Amino acid sequence: MTTTNRPSRSPEAAGPPPAGGSRRARRPAAEWISWVALALMTTGSVASLRPSPTMAVYGLAAVFLYVVPAIVFLLPTSLVSAELASGWPGGVYNWVALGISKPAGFLAVWCQFAMTIFYYPSLLGYVASTLAYVFDPDLATSGWWTAAVIVVAYWSGVWISSRGTKGVAGLAGGGLVIGTILPGALLVILGLVFLGRGHPSAAPMSASHLLPAWAGLAGLVLIVNNFLSYSGMEMNAVHVSSLRKPGKEFPRAMFVAMGLVLLIFILPALAISWVVPSDELSLTAGVMQAFDAVFAGFGIQWLTPVIGILLVLASLGGMLTWLAGPSKGLLLIARQEGYLPPFLQRLNGRGVQQNILVAQGAVTTLIALLYAFIPDVSSAYWIFSVITTQVYLIMYLLMFVAAVRLRRKFPDHPRGFRAPMLLGLCGIGFCASLAALLVGFVPPSQFGSGSPWVYLGIVGGGALGLGLLVPFLFYRLRKPSWRQPEVTTS
Repeated sequence: MTTTNRPSRSPEAAGPPPAGGSRRARRPAAEWISWVALALMTTGSVASLRPSPTMAVYGLAAVFLYVVPAIVFLLPTSLVSAELASGWPGGVYNWVALGISKPAGFLAVWCQFAMTIFYYPSLLGYVASTLAYVFDPDLATSGWWTAAVIVVAYWSGVWISSRGTKGVAGLAGGGLVIGTILPGALLVILGLVFLGRGHPSAAPMSASHLLPAWAGLAGLVLIVNNFLSYSGMEMNAVHVSSLRKPGKEFPRAMFVAMGLVLLIFILPALAISWVVPSDELSLTAGVMQAFDAVFAGFGIQWLTPVIGILLVLASLGGMLTWLAGPSKGLLLIARQEGYLPPFLQRLNGRGVQQNILVAQGAVTTLIALLYAFIPDVSSAYWIFSVITTQVYLIMYLLMFVAAVRLRRKFPDHPRGFRAPMLLGLCGIGFCASLAALLVGFVPPSQFGSGSPWVYLGIVGGGALGLGLLVPFLFYRLRKPSWRQPEVTTS
């Protein structure tokens, strides 16, 4: 889905560069990257087939529901983070710590890490439902199967990461082609052939269905998930200083990437809506449902398990790259400022933050067990996706505020890229993020007859408790002895 942020440095270390000349002027030619390469890197880190079933329930209206978040969230996030990354290296901690305060910077980097606690159950819930089609499609609706896959896959990932395995990033990079572009293109092509043979579309494709039917506020909640689909653009902004002409090339790369991302998101979602009726669609197994239905129509249903394995491998590769990145960024800041207890700061013999991964795994295991006790696996998947988005949106709110304050506090600070109409972009991005955060507390229409108070308790407790309460307690209970700038092993 996304790549991980680079380790942050302290705000003091990220001050203005020396006045004597530009660092870019002394950069060897071999270090430049083209705007096309950056566009493809961004596409690979953001685009995925995983959210396609979520939006396929809207049919043709999925186009509108993808384009609007792209304009009000994806574009502001891309341009604003590009200015921040080109002026203050080190990531979101440096930006927010300099723009607002160090505690706010800790909150931002904590949210970047904490969202993964709920991201893994939702990602691996998708893996479990996809893997079910390799063995027995009926398992896709089994909460116990889903919980077991989440626990086994996560702890296997911890074991691999703790051994310092190399080449994981290459596995995740290849996942764009193996687990996204090829299956997505195949799904769309066969879907078009399916329609071309005279089969009616399961979802209406007339112009009158371009806009989603208004069903009250609950009908809009599903849009919140699209904000998570587009998240991670601030990670890729660190490459803006590697462009020869960032002022022109970065916006060009972002617009191309946005077009490619929209195609990868929209076309497979439409293909699924052509084949699978919305009332039969599983939010976790919808991709495999569509492949299974299309392959059955062409008499090549034996390909379904093959596609399932490709999708699973791509997702697991992405999980491995996420597993170490955010936790390591949090560890470095915790060592500098003493934000975490020494136990969580210790490394194993290979320099991996194993104690953080194990503590995170204990929480992930408890969350995974909820799949076994929530009757509808799709509802559990949706709830965890919303919590993930809520926690991550807190970081974006802080980032937009920090960008405005940094522009005002340091108007002459050297920047490789200056976002046009920064105040307007930050205003749009902040309002869109805040609206998405608030709407996420409303039970969606797809939640069915479940108690809204139960939904509010789970989402509110997960998002506010993990996103705000836990970092507040760490900050309040910190001690001077928690500062450990020197690396130690356990």
